[in-house]
Amino acid sequence: MAEPAVAASAPALSFEVASAEAVRHAAAPTIAFGLRVSSDGDVRSLMLAAQIRIAAPARGYDEATQARLVDLFGAPEGWGRSLRSLLWTHATVLVPPFSGDTTVELPVPCTYDFEVASAKYLHAVEDGEVPLEFLFSGTLFYAGPGGALQTARISWESEAGFRMPVGVWREAVERAFPGAAWLRVHRDVFDRLAAYRARRTLPTWDGVLEELLEGRE
Repeated sequence: MAEPAVAASAPALSFEVASAEAVRHAAAPTIAFGLRVSSDGDVRSLMLAAQIRIAAPARGYDEATQARLVDLFGAPEGWGRSLRSLLWTHATVLVPPFSGDTTVELPVPCTYDFEVASAKYLHAVEDGEVPLEFLFSGTLFYAGPGGALQTARISWESEAGFRMPVGVWREAVERAFPGAAWLRVHRDVFDRLAAYRARRTLPTWDGVLEELLEGRE
């Protein structure tokens, strides 16, 4: 009687984030992270998901930056309790067949909505680096005995760190919204602003806000 086939163990994977750059000509602000994947066996393909977190406690902040972050973390004297990591986003990528190691681009769209904590943080930090944590999961496809296709889950314990220059995020946003920022308001507030603009025959929204800020009726 033939011996039953023994399933091959899944290749061991490791991950490294090697680079980050703003994507040119993207429809929305996007950063491409260069992701290096290493394996001790042949990989047929890899459906990879990444949870990306901002490790806010892993860097220092000057007084001006602390003031801009009060909305997120409260007064600086309480940061020993309130300064915490923030979820930035989730991203996915399909890694094609490889053996040894390979590098793929992990595209990450960036929101410019200042109601979102990650955008508030990235806008407030004007220079230096943003410490990021990448947590990986997904499905690994590899060859079993006789070449049969096998699958294995990737544990969330797979992770990598990266210190992204904050200028990369600013460049991505500037490419999509040159010289501009987005402000979200309630519909009734917008209607009142629109009526004010029409009544004052102001050509731009900048003109509306400048006039209101200067206190003119």
